[in-house]
Amino acid sequence: MSDLWSLFLISVFVDNMPLTLFLGLCTFLALSKRPEAAIGLGVAMIGVMGVTVPLNHLIYRGLLAPGAWGWAGMPGVDLSYLALIAFIGVIAASVQVLEMLLDRFAPAIHAAFGVFLPLLTVQCAILAGSLFMVERSYTLAQSAVFGLGSGTGFAIAVAMLAAIRGRLAYADLPAGLRGLGMAFVLTGLMSLGFAAFAQMAATQ
Repeated sequence: MSDLWSLFLISVFVDNMPLTLFLGLCTFLALSKRPEAAIGLGVAMIGVMGVTVPLNHLIYRGLLAPGAWGWAGMPGVDLSYLALIAFIGVIAASVQVLEMLLDRFAPAIHAAFGVFLPLLTVQCAILAGSLFMVERSYTLAQSAVFGLGSGTGFAIAVAMLAAIRGRLAYADLPAGLRGLGMAFVLTGLMSLGFAAFAQMAATQ
């Protein structure tokens, strides 16, 4: 249990998708203008990554990995080259289900996402979660914890950025830093802060 908790903390703070691995920055910056949209994005990332990473683990280990078809008398079959297509298909289906649920039960959040909700299908941070799972040879439990941790880390980061941008909306900023310019500056400063967690983990 302690190993899974450590993996969760590492995936939240040390391997933070937008701030230390610099993945998913498109939606991270675009939907951090308002706290409501940022929280909605964070919840969506937790849900999608929490479902797709362990599900893709089952698909990869059960059907695509080398030797996965040994139970059928075909131990030499290797379908790992189909992993990328399979992962994207699972992510697309999950995002479509999420979009239908938001449209039905949370139309305000659905409207706040705009065109960015369907783009979660090709969101690099979500796909990276499944690719890291394969590269690091996680078990099913580790995959589930890593998916939830990565989504939680993304949610924390985007909520923090939205809160800061909300306060700075009333600040007298130089013209060149208003809007996206200040968002880039804040993201860089937050990234430096999260880099300290990596240094702390390296010394353990």
